[in-house]
Amino acid sequence: MGNDTHDTPDRHPQDVRHTDRREDRREDRRAGYDGTGEGPITPDGCAVEVWSRLPVGDAPDVIEAAVPAGASILELGCGVGRMTHPLSDRGFTVTAVDESAEMLARVRPGVRTVRSPIEKLDLGERFDVVMLASFLVHAGDMTIRQQLLETCRRHVAEDGRVLVQREGEDWHLNVPRETSIGPGAWSRLVSVTPVGDGVNSVRFEYGFPDGVWTQTFLSRPLGTEEFEQALADAGLTVERYLTADRTWVRARPTGQSQD
Repeated sequence: MGNDTHDTPDRHPQDVRHTDRREDRREDRRAGYDGTGEGPITPDGCAVEVWSRLPVGDAPDVIEAAVPAGASILELGCGVGRMTHPLSDRGFTVTAVDESAEMLARVRPGVRTVRSPIEKLDLGERFDVVMLASFLVHAGDMTIRQQLLETCRRHVAEDGRVLVQREGEDWHLNVPRETSIGPGAWSRLVSVTPVGDGVNSVRFEYGFPDGVWTQTFLSRPLGTEEFEQALADAGLTVERYLTADRTWVRARPTGQSQD
């Protein structure tokens, strides 16, 4: 599995409904997305409390090794800042983007935050690095997926790099499975159910000594060829796979010469 929290996919944006209701109310959930447990639940089923507790793993090491020291990073789908904070601590200038105000409220002061759906983001700026982690590229809606990648291309400097985290090749096959995420805590991939058009409904459970949370979301598996074609359609070219399991990828704007 990946080098973030191995079996814990994060945010898969779909059509955003703007509303005055609290984000954790069930009527605000997107079709195919749900979550349960104490505290706010975002429209795509993520429990803010869970993402505040999950370990970040070695993702910051992978990122640091793949980009220039002190680079400006646009982090798309930052959540509560699990990767934002260690990257900032390592000298990177991070702009953290998320659609959830309750997620962004957990990002520490001093970090620039932007509340926006990723697919609609247009800051009018370019960054040394644009990062689309947490398996966002596996959004069930292919139009949304392409919009996410186009956002990456729109914001990366012409000599910059885009980092994408993708699921492992057999991620939807080895089910059920459980991963330790700390003392007395676990992440369990409970089920993967086809729902048509190549999309799966995925259900996770997260257990901690003081409670259990769940998340259900839609995910579209992507083989290497399909993944690379999706990037190409957005004007990006895979430069190299950064990890042995090929879950972290570095891409560059198409037409840019390689180092």
